[in-house]
Amino acid sequence: MAELPFKYHYYYRRIARRKHYRVKIEWVIQALEERTHRQVQNDGRIRYWSYIEEANKWLRLVLLEDDETVYNAFFDKGFNP
Repeated sequence: MAELPFKYHYYYRRIARRKHYRVKIEWVIQALEERTHRQVQNDGRIRYWSYIEEANKWLRLVLLEDDETVYNAFFDKGFNP
């Protein structure tokens, strides 16, 4: 696999990308740049949502506590801003 242009956790690289294969890398980069609708989870991880026009869906990013390492990225069907 090619190297990704952002910091990522092992889980994202090995599991999440395969599980959520429809999520393009460029959309993850877009969401990292926009970082809208922020929420901190109980475990310290940080959620961000970004609207992806091309997919007509909301993408949820889950970052580690450092606020830069991607742990997960998937379309959030239940998100309502």
